[in-house]
Amino acid sequence: MPAKPRICFILNPASGTNRAQDVPALIERYLDHTAVDHALRLTAYAGHAEEIARTAAAEGFRTVVAVGGDGTVNEVGRGLLGTNAAMGILPRGSGNGLARHLEVPLALPAAIRRMSQPEFQRMDVGRINGRPFFCTAGLGFDAHVSKCFATAGTRGLGTYVRVALREYRTFQPKPITVTLNNRTLTTDCYVLAFANAGQYGNNAYIAPRADIRDGLLDVCLIDALPLRRAVRVAIGLALGDLPQSGAAVYHTSRHVLVEAATPMGFHVDGDYAGEATSFEIELLPLALEVAV
Repeated sequence: MPAKPRICFILNPASGTNRAQDVPALIERYLDHTAVDHALRLTAYAGHAEEIARTAAAEGFRTVVAVGGDGTVNEVGRGLLGTNAAMGILPRGSGNGLARHLEVPLALPAAIRRMSQPEFQRMDVGRINGRPFFCTAGLGFDAHVSKCFATAGTRGLGTYVRVALREYRTFQPKPITVTLNNRTLTTDCYVLAFANAGQYGNNAYIAPRADIRDGLLDVCLIDALPLRRAVRVAIGLALGDLPQSGAAVYHTSRHVLVEAATPMGFHVDGDYAGEATSFEIELLPLALEVAV
């Protein structure tokens, strides 16, 4: 009798807004133990999920599941690049951008059931200054808000909106030079987003036409954000019609170079990643297998 596939669940206890859920008990209850064997491992510090995922892949686990938000997903995905293991997601974050794009059930019991007999597919992976991202990365206001959000003390959409409204009053765009598709653009940057998947999370669609299997990044540029345009951008994010609104300019590309006169902050899957004056963004086609 062939051995059952093995699943390793990697749980970030600090992730998300609903930390009272007993995830181990839910896994025991809703996973089909006749179909798969499983292990559960907890993270203890930032970056730990990447280490656990890499080890699990080396141990022969068929699927390694990120139990958390997009930050945990990013760590697990990094650990699985170049391995034979697929990444699954139990969404437990405040935004769950990649899980929503992949149509993973947001209710944990349903997501756990699906891990018993998932479908496997491959997805593209982005990289900004050598750092992989699976959903979105970007420069400008989004990165600034992610930096402030990290120290806000609470999580969730309400906190994010409150921080964004507060920082909108003082944030100023910066001049940049963007090279893509053999063209060089000199522009101001309020937001420059690189979308592998369609949304940031919470169904805020920065690039609703993005396809994680098309070999291209959707690049969204907003050069300024006066109040009237800010309202239209907010509506476009919610309705998924930002490309048709005229409030942002879109390109698709596999490789982008950005130069800034002064340091700019950037984020990777919603987590603030630091500052730089030069950025290289590239797309790695179908570089990761996912279980959905």
